[in-house]
Amino acid sequence: MNSSAADRAYAEVRGLILSGDASPGTPLREEALADIVGVSRTPIREALRRLEAELYAVRTRSGRLVVADWDVDDVAEMFALRAMLEGHAAARAAVRMTACELDQLKACNVDLEAAIAASEPDIAGFLAANRRFHDIVLRTSASVRLTTMLAGLVEQPIVRRTATRYDRSDLERSALEHGQLIQACAARDAEWARSVMTAHIRRALHAFRAASPSK
Repeated sequence: MNSSAADRAYAEVRGLILSGDASPGTPLREEALADIVGVSRTPIREALRRLEAELYAVRTRSGRLVVADWDVDDVAEMFALRAMLEGHAAARAAVRMTACELDQLKACNVDLEAAIAASEPDIAGFLAANRRFHDIVLRTSASVRLTTMLAGLVEQPIVRRTATRYDRSDLERSALEHGQLIQACAARDAEWARSVMTAHIRRALHAFRAASPSK
């Protein structure tokens, strides 16, 4: 099997899930996905195995593969794991961060603040800047293990679902927390960075719970 075709299939199907174009419960059919991606069913099959292993997809009782949905307990566990892992990533990043990487974080937060300040908050812009910010922290942590472990946590659809229910004050609080993390990194204070990131993720959990229709 062509590994590049499998990687492309994985990236494109995962992208459909993360963007919300394939919503929870949507069937993941090999033939239809092969047509969408433009590959044969073999790389699609491999991509779906990876997505199932990473919990982006689950089996129904009848054995059909569908886009996963998560209850509040599932989400709480994901956020708890993210808080531990991203807190550790922030601690590692704080003592490794270069002036260039610090400037990248600041630029991301400028973009995030601009998205918030729009007459109608730009949620897509907020999410894109937020993702870049967290990606820089993770990259700077220089840990392959952390990168691999965090890749298995299905957080982006949850972040998207939560952010669409944020009011402006919630969005501004997120930007403020990013600013505090930048300060911690500038001070090269690992424990400060860890505590800020951990609190940032824990607050996001409570925001999700408050926004959840099942609450």
